[in-house]
Amino acid sequence: MAGGDANVFLFVPNVIGYARVLLAAMSVLLMPSSPLPAALCYGLSAAMDAVDGMAARWLDQGSRLGAMLDMLTDRCSLLCLQLNLALLYPSAAPLLQLSVCLDIASHWLHMHTTTLEGGESHKNVGQGENRLLQLYYGHKALLFTVCAANEGFFCCLYLEFFYGGSGVLGALRWALLPLAALKALLNALQLQAAARRLAAIDIRDRKSR
Repeated sequence: MAGGDANVFLFVPNVIGYARVLLAAMSVLLMPSSPLPAALCYGLSAAMDAVDGMAARWLDQGSRLGAMLDMLTDRCSLLCLQLNLALLYPSAAPLLQLSVCLDIASHWLHMHTTTLEGGESHKNVGQGENRLLQLYYGHKALLFTVCAANEGFFCCLYLEFFYGGSGVLGALRWALLPLAALKALLNALQLQAAARRLAAIDIRDRKSR
């Protein structure tokens, strides 16, 4: 960590994180009436997630505040997009609601359990975890690709409502669907693994009484 007396709120990655929040908020405000600007703001906010991670590593300015800010921005942005999609596609609303609940629950429980275990980052998955989760969190390029594809899939659904899905948007949505499905599977595996680890903490604490 850079400088013990440094102002964590002003770490460069965290400042980038604040910009992400503003872009995500602009996207939400634009979603009902301005699809292209909304999608642009949403996509730029999502892309900056990789930028702040690189800045944290290069400048040695990783922080728990930054990790939590990233997590909350990602989850809240996707929540808002999927809520909007539920309004645009009422028949798909139950599936979208289940999807966003799984996304939020799995990430929250995973990060909370990692904190209780004393881990420095929720992206450091132990060797005893599911091998698919290890692969996902152990390779930054794969993690970025799957997350970007998942965000892109839902963005395509959003834009298709306004511009139709018979052309490039439809083809792109189908191309991204397998990776979006993989992200949902990873969320389910992450939720199960975090619950198991949390139960192990409970057992350990009960034995130490």
